[in-house]
Amino acid sequence: MRLFVRDHVPLVGFSLVQMLVILLICWLDGYNHLGTALYALFLGLCVLSGYLAYRYVRLRAFYRYISGPSDVLPRELKVSRAPLAASLTKILDAQYRRGKQREHVWEEKQRQHLTFMNQWVHQMKTPLSVIQLITQNGDDERFASIAEESDRLRRGLEMVLYMARRETFAQDFHIYRVQLRELVNEVIQDNRRSFIRHYVHPELLIGESITVESDAKWLRFIVQQLISNAITYSAGSRTKVVFKAHAEDKAVILSVTDCGVGIPPSDLKRVFDPFFTGENGRKFKESTGMGLYLVKEVTDRLNHRVEIESEIGRGTTVRIIFPYATERGE
Repeated sequence: MRLFVRDHVPLVGFSLVQMLVILLICWLDGYNHLGTALYALFLGLCVLSGYLAYRYVRLRAFYRYISGPSDVLPRELKVSRAPLAASLTKILDAQYRRGKQREHVWEEKQRQHLTFMNQWVHQMKTPLSVIQLITQNGDDERFASIAEESDRLRRGLEMVLYMARRETFAQDFHIYRVQLRELVNEVIQDNRRSFIRHYVHPELLIGESITVESDAKWLRFIVQQLISNAITYSAGSRTKVVFKAHAEDKAVILSVTDCGVGIPPSDLKRVFDPFFTGENGRKFKESTGMGLYLVKEVTDRLNHRVEIESEIGRGTTVRIIFPYATERGE
């Protein structure tokens, strides 16, 4: 209604001026009967009011549409046959069809890209598995170095695969009860060579009775990213990476604490931003700025929460909070 009034203010003003000019001309020409003039003015206002009422009824849906929320689709708009409304509806409908076509093209490209990435990663894993098998029983220092680099390649390929699968996350996760200690221990064992080579010792302080409702595959990916960060920023320190979990207020909190270099306070608020490496990224060339970003995104989609606190020179603690989880048997 407000838009209709604002749109027709010029018409009302012009009509009133027009009627006053006509009356003025009649008055100057000698027709100075006031009653007739007022009656003519009244009729003119009635005609104008009738026209505005007719136009409002005819264009009411149109004005409601253009003044309402912008997420209404053109084909959902039922307007009259008024030329202006019909023309706008036709234009919007054409734009809607073009937009849907572009959306379908983009979705097809995304699907092809995801298929390519999945195939590429799996193809790369085959020769990598052969390398790991060859170096598994080698005693030479060179074999140990090759094995470590192959582990880094494997973790990099897994990150690429998980990044590609984010677009189909809703189709790629299954929530069920996960034994937390067992899962974390499996990821620690996968990284045992890296722990040994970087002189960092894992300490697992998670009770066997603690379980959480989550997706084991994606949760394993989260823990893997936290372990990779802890090892990277604690390398050579001969310290521990401590894994703890406890129940609190109908939730389970998993914490991963390292004694590494820590994160500067100025960087702490941005560690979950994509590709942000901060000051530590200039010192540690392996930083990609994607690890904690993916952790944050996956935890959000799993309805978990992630928190982080750090102190320069003393280390970092990352907490994963699983709501509505308790120790088994409670």
